Amino acid sequence: MYTYRFSKILDIQEQEKIQIEIIYKESVKSFEEVATKLYEMLKKKEDLIAYQNERLTFGASIDEVTHYASFINSLEKTIEDLQKKVAQARVKMNWHEEKLLEKNIEVRKYEKMREKDFGAFQVEQERLENIRLDELSTMAYYKKEIR
Repeated sequence: MYTYRFSKILDIQEQEKIQIEIIYKESVKSFEEVATKLYEMLKKKEDLIAYQNERLTFGASIDEVTHYASFINSLEKTIEDLQKKVAQARVKMNWHEEKLLEKNIEVRKYEKMREKDFGAFQVEQERLENIRLDELSTMAYYKKEIR
């Protein structure tokens, strides 16, 4: 019966890998959410500027122009804040991705060690089987000689 001597360590490594995968997926989701918000704000600003330009061609009041200008400034501050959040989320996501890659490599090392150890186990089992077969054939030969 084969048992891998590092099986508990491999199990722990695999559990850690699963946890890191979950954290990585959460960081990707967080990045996507913030990036989507940023895109929506940029689109909103673009649409507002286009609308403001259209209103200017037809003649808009000073109050209206001032209102749109302050609203655009507010959007720009929100966009600037979201850009910082996107950058932070990207850094966090990349860091978790790096940790996941490191853990994958570590788990793979233990799996390779298990494969090599199992191969050595099989070779040893074949060697022991051959010894048993040799002993049986020797016993059978001596039984035949004794008769």
